[in-house]
Amino acid sequence: MTNVLTMTPLLRRSVGFDRFNDLFDTFFDEKSTTQDHYPPHNIEKYGENYYRITMALAGFRESDLNIVQNGNTLTVSGEIQDREDDAEVEFLHRGIAARAFERNFRLDDHIKVNEASLKDGLLRIELEREIPEEKKPKMIKIKAEAEKLPHNKAK
Repeated sequence: MTNVLTMTPLLRRSVGFDRFNDLFDTFFDEKSTTQDHYPPHNIEKYGENYYRITMALAGFRESDLNIVQNGNTLTVSGEIQDREDDAEVEFLHRGIAARAFERNFRLDDHIKVNEASLKDGLLRIELEREIPEEKKPKMIKIKAEAEKLPHNKAK
């Protein structure tokens, strides 16, 4: 018998992380391993700095949903409000989940939400990594040996 360590739970609720330590903290968070998987969602990366969270939210309207970014946490919550047309219907089977939910996603530094849209029961949240100019890598010129550096000037 062998023990297998899977990192799949780390990637379910984290967007834009390149640092292993932050993901490792999530792996041992008791809440993350016991939480159910409703609503189902995908986290996609396309391009160098673009991400998308897609959530399957059949039956939800825009007015039923809230999306809040607070620091490095993106919270998506939803609760279907009472609908007049449901009052007149007797459900023989109700297979489309309509329960309230709250899903938190940890975002890496410099990730911003560009937009969110709801179409055909899918909520799409577009994210982008915007690295400030001072944090981007800079090319350092290598001077030739003949060039004098300011601190090596002849006295």
